[in-house]
Amino acid sequence: MEDDEPVAESLRRGLLRYGFQVEWVTTGHAALAHQGPYDLVLLDLGLPDTDGLDVCKALRARGDVPIIVISARSDETDRVVGLEIGADDYVSKPFGVREVIARIRAVMRRVRPLTEKSAGPDRYGPRLTVDRKAARVRLDGVEAALAPKEYDLLAFLTEEPGALMSREQIMEAVWDANWFGPTKTLDVHVAALRRKLAGAITIEAVRGVGFRLEVVRDPVPHLKTASTSKTASTSDSASDSVSDCGSDSTSGSASDCGSGSASGSISGSDPRSVPAPDQGAPGS
Repeated sequence: MEDDEPVAESLRRGLLRYGFQVEWVTTGHAALAHQGPYDLVLLDLGLPDTDGLDVCKALRARGDVPIIVISARSDETDRVVGLEIGADDYVSKPFGVREVIARIRAVMRRVRPLTEKSAGPDRYGPRLTVDRKAARVRLDGVEAALAPKEYDLLAFLTEEPGALMSREQIMEAVWDANWFGPTKTLDVHVAALRRKLAGAITIEAVRGVGFRLEVVRDPVPHLKTASTSKTASTSDSASDSVSDCGSDSTSGSASDCGSGSASGSISGSDPRSVPAPDQGAPGS
């Protein structure tokens, strides 16, 4: 629930990018009249037709749906009142989309059933795991030392592997929705992830647009090992052939060491091996 269209549209785009489905209403009465199922409510207190605190109280009376208040009222009194009448969290304006997403996930973790809470880290390919609850990344089972923003960048890009993310989307989600400076810092952090997680992921730069993360499903070292084994097997086979040929030569079967096709060609062209034409019976 948000009556400020630019704020609501920016937040809606961010939520959609993170995979959430969004229903947007601009008034308290529309919110209370909404009958569809929903997993969480983002509530602005400064609504045009009623006080958001009254809407929060009414929603809480209906059930246990999680409620996060988003408001320009940043006084301690307002935050305390909002939490006491039923809100699960309180975010003051201005805010970053990344912060709101993090708070949504934190609230959803608290209300999830225990069976869902026991889910393990997210796995990307055979080598990389990202534990979003503990904010830890492991490569081949060993924890990777990532700076805070490197982790945030990786967590964002792995939300949708293979998707092309613009520089503006990344800066808004990982750094700040109101970032207006140069984006060179993004290139520095991308280079660090490429170096630290080489072989597990690739981050492709799309000129003039942004970046695309791909998960490496078949690590290169495995291919090299197979190729080496095949070469070794071929070498062993060749060694066996030479050894057998040498043994035949020693036993006096030198003719067996030649090429089979060459031997056949020479044998076929030997005039002594061609039967003489029938000359007929004498005197006939």
